[in-house]
Amino acid sequence: MTSPDDVAVGARHDIALAQGLDDERRMSHAPALPPVYEGKGTLATVYADDAADAPTVEELHTLRRVRDHIPWKVYTVAFVELCERFSYYGTTVVFTNFIQQPLPEGSRTGAAGTDGQAGALGMGQRASTGLGTFNQFWVYFTPLIGAYIADTYLGRFNTICVSLAIAIVGHIILTISAVPTVLANPNGALGCFIVGLILMGIGTGGFKPNISPLVAEQLPLTRMKIITDKTGDRVIVDPAVTASSVYMWFYLFINIGALLGQISMVYSEKYVGFWLSYFLPTVMLCICPVVMLLCRKVYILTPPQGSVFGKAMKLFFLAQKGRWSINPVRTFRNMHDGTFWDKVKPSNIPANQRPKWMTFDDEWVDEVRRGFAACSVFCWLPLFWITYNQINNNLTSQAAVMKLNGVPNDILANLNPFSLIILIPICDIIIYPALRKAGINFSPIKKITCGFYTGTAAMIWACVVQAYIYKYSSCGRYAAGEDCEPTSITVWAQSGSYVLVALAEVLAAITALEYAFTKAPRNMRSLVMAVMLFTTAVAAAIGQALVSLSADPLLVWNYGVVGVLSFIGGTGFWLQFRGLDKQEDQLNMLPTGHLGTKGEAEELEVEKGASKLAEKA
Repeated sequence: MTSPDDVAVGARHDIALAQGLDDERRMSHAPALPPVYEGKGTLATVYADDAADAPTVEELHTLRRVRDHIPWKVYTVAFVELCERFSYYGTTVVFTNFIQQPLPEGSRTGAAGTDGQAGALGMGQRASTGLGTFNQFWVYFTPLIGAYIADTYLGRFNTICVSLAIAIVGHIILTISAVPTVLANPNGALGCFIVGLILMGIGTGGFKPNISPLVAEQLPLTRMKIITDKTGDRVIVDPAVTASSVYMWFYLFINIGALLGQISMVYSEKYVGFWLSYFLPTVMLCICPVVMLLCRKVYILTPPQGSVFGKAMKLFFLAQKGRWSINPVRTFRNMHDGTFWDKVKPSNIPANQRPKWMTFDDEWVDEVRRGFAACSVFCWLPLFWITYNQINNNLTSQAAVMKLNGVPNDILANLNPFSLIILIPICDIIIYPALRKAGINFSPIKKITCGFYTGTAAMIWACVVQAYIYKYSSCGRYAAGEDCEPTSITVWAQSGSYVLVALAEVLAAITALEYAFTKAPRNMRSLVMAVMLFTTAVAAAIGQALVSLSADPLLVWNYGVVGVLSFIGGTGFWLQFRGLDKQEDQLNMLPTGHLGTKGEAEELEVEKGASKLAEKA
């Protein structure tokens, strides 16, 4: 008869074989794995007291995984995001024409009617691309500040409410910049526009990194469990699968808001004026704080926990102590010897040698390790976002020199959110479940890699279209000249670029949101989410270096260079992080660590030691 201890040893052995612990972690560039979990043939100790329905190691590899029920309050948070994205994209979609195109003759609002081109400031394509790129950088840099404030001082909910107030003020100022009496003075309108842009970015920066974790925190299930479904099959209800599904639908709500905002504001700009295309998004944004306050009592809210980021960074620098060498090869080996984080766990440091700030347990160190692993994964994402950013400026400008047939040049950008609205349900309801049922592990790392390559395909499409524009334009490689007639190529030839970028978002952008939430320490989720969003700011900064390519006769080179960068990013990403596929379950199932006072940490350590002694007895 097998004893409980023998079962535990067998479980450890099975996990080691299944995940290739020792050899794999020393050979891979991926972070080292935490110690193997103990339990009676399951990963029971990960789940604290209630582990009767926890999957065994064999079941983890054989049973199909399904998502949990999604409560209604998740959709209220998603609706808030819909309204905010309506306001953001409804406003930014007209930025290119507002900045680049001149005020139509006889117009005081920028409207041009059916056959004209809407415009206001007339500063040219490079100015519009430059200011648009600055906006991209700004709105994705400020989340670092908003996330720190939320995690450390205000909490996610309060930070969201304050940020919405700031964003509303910014939107009001943008509306003022487009009022006819202000447009009459282009310099004054530009100054007002930039002030509104900065305030809107601050508000967005506090909103974005906090709304994404808030939506997934409303999910009740935090661990894997086995159930019998309606067909009688035993399946694993996986929180990671649930989070993936939630972020798919969350992104769907984002794009419904973006689609409605962009289509309505493009026509508002063309037929009424820019003031209306800034005013209506402001009204939609005002709905957000109302919904948040009405639902406040039903939300699961995570309180701020002080300077968590500071402790994580101190832990990171302590782990590097004694590992640096003049020899770079030796430094690399020291950093990747599999003990980087283990040596700074409180249990491995004598009590009298621990620094005062070490007020956490071993499990929190594992969470921080996982968070740093997630942040390292995001390092390649700027090369993906450069691809996405083309639809916000250069592809809009490309459309302006094509045959429009009465369609606004910036209306085709809506193919992107429209495609997402179609692709997201197909992937979440049909493709991803089918892959799981077939036993194909389409992991987050594989999805993001495919997203890079799909982005490359989108840029190849744009590159070919631009080459044909130059070929058939009466002005040759200066197709955007003031006296140049639109080419005979229909604007719908751009469709492929927008659809492919949308598919790339499903694979890479949505998966990055999921990865940021599932891999971050519970008390640093906003910050890790902000790091993921910051990659867009880095992409905007890189894009600023490419502004010189954003005009005739160099636009073919622009799309070509961006496509090559996306291909390099996907290849480098896969080569560096392919080893994380084997660690996916283990990283997702880490227990939640404790972060408190030094005395609480020591008491918890004593309790754990006593518990282990009792188990052995």
